[in-house]
Amino acid sequence: MVKEKTIYSCQQCGFQSKKWLGKCPDCNAWNSLVEEKQTKSSDIRVSSGSSIAANYQDISSQDNSRVSSGVAEFDRVLGGGIVPGSLVLIGGDPGIGKSTLLLQVAEKLSQNHKVLYVSGEESEKQIKLRGQRLGLEPNNLFLVPETCLEKITDEIEHHKPTCIIVDSVQTVYSEKIESAPGGISQIREVAGQMLVQAKRNTISIFLIGHVTKEGMLAGPKALEHIVDTVLYFEGEHHHNHRIVRAVKNRFGPANELGIFEMTSNGLIPVKNASELFLKQRPLGVAGSVVLACMEGTRPILVEIQALVTSSNYGNGRRMAQGVDPNRVALLIAMLEKRAGFHLYGADVFINVAGGITLDEPAADLGIVAAIISSFKNIPIEPSITVFGEVGLAGEVRSTSQPNVRLREVAAMGLGKCLMPANNVAALENPGDVEVVGIRSVIDLLDELF
Repeated sequence: MVKEKTIYSCQQCGFQSKKWLGKCPDCNAWNSLVEEKQTKSSDIRVSSGSSIAANYQDISSQDNSRVSSGVAEFDRVLGGGIVPGSLVLIGGDPGIGKSTLLLQVAEKLSQNHKVLYVSGEESEKQIKLRGQRLGLEPNNLFLVPETCLEKITDEIEHHKPTCIIVDSVQTVYSEKIESAPGGISQIREVAGQMLVQAKRNTISIFLIGHVTKEGMLAGPKALEHIVDTVLYFEGEHHHNHRIVRAVKNRFGPANELGIFEMTSNGLIPVKNASELFLKQRPLGVAGSVVLACMEGTRPILVEIQALVTSSNYGNGRRMAQGVDPNRVALLIAMLEKRAGFHLYGADVFINVAGGITLDEPAADLGIVAAIISSFKNIPIEPSITVFGEVGLAGEVRSTSQPNVRLREVAAMGLGKCLMPANNVAALENPGDVEVVGIRSVIDLLDELF
């Protein structure tokens, strides 16, 4: 009798070992190796319909074949619509609204296309109950409460849908793999077979994925490499708005985001994001400034708040929410050295109002302006907007797309914008906005105070 071989796989990175290890040598995760039976996975062969090499010039463009999801903000994140044959992975915290959004998208698509909704977490009656609560009336939507991959494949062959939604990929398992659903081998096999269905039959497939406590997508990193687009659902449970951010997109710009508002009728797209983030901005308060930032191709005006107070300890605390704390520490050190502000013994708190997260360097000038305003206890004029990257020498460096940012400033009715001096020469039409070029932090001090 042949002895059945076992292998230990890391549930974080997919590393495999013949013996159990307390710490994964690849990703340094503790207690992440799980015993799995070593079986030969089915071969994944992706066919595009032709095995003959084609001249690049003879291939017709597919961009005009995008299908609108019926939700404008979702189309924006995808790069202009759903590309036929694409595989999209959506991750987010539990209860953030992933299933709600995709059920709304399924209802819009079902008006002109056949949609198959595969759920491993809810029954068909529970899905319909949620749809009735949202006021949805789908026309050609089929619900399949199934977790077996082979049975799901049979349903796909039977219905031949245009779009498939799988909720969630961690609950689906293959009978060919002798391991529990959600394991490394199972997720890799399920994602591979879904890729085959998407490319071979030109079906758009959406996979809902769970996230770990660190906020990363559960499963092997290969899962994100297999799919065409990776979307993250962001947002605080105590805020009404939700943000869908694209971190990978083969058919459009990455770091694009869509903003929704959670209501009793589901997720409603937000048309004016700047108005959403600035509608509760306090006026005449020190430490508050408006920043013109770019999220993908979208300009957004947000409020950056700073609070600088004296500390009872020798070293001041540094806390930041919505921006990189390490970047804030560098800017504080720069102000100490280049501008003469004694912030070493002060507590500095930074917050981006509204719960949005900023990761572009153009937010530096807003952080610096807010810190100085709070330190001096002098409010910044409410009509002033700033943006620009700040170097460690105190210089203000140019940033991308100044014209797009300035148009958003003019649209919101703000009359003055402080930007890098090198960007002023590239402006096309400032309009009614007063533009001031800033070369260093000293120029910022002179202009604001």
